[in-house]
Amino acid sequence: MNRPEREATARRIMEQVPPPVPPELYAEVVRRGSRMLRRRTAARRLLWLLLSAATVAFTVWALTARPWVEPPSRTTPPITGW
Repeated sequence: MNRPEREATARRIMEQVPPPVPPELYAEVVRRGSRMLRRRTAARRLLWLLLSAATVAFTVWALTARPWVEPPSRTTPPITGW
């Protein structure tokens, strides 16, 4: 099937009258949609909470461990010039 045939088929499909939707379907769709929104909102809040907790944990670790400071030497330097 080449491109003009696909376009003609798509136009025919779009020009057809859509089938009637049962009226009781609307309430079900609204219920599922609101549930999806609540779950998405809860997931987004949970991710922000985890990101905030990770940021605080990293900040506390960095302030206590101070990884940018060179650790003190555990051995004495060699003595030269005696």
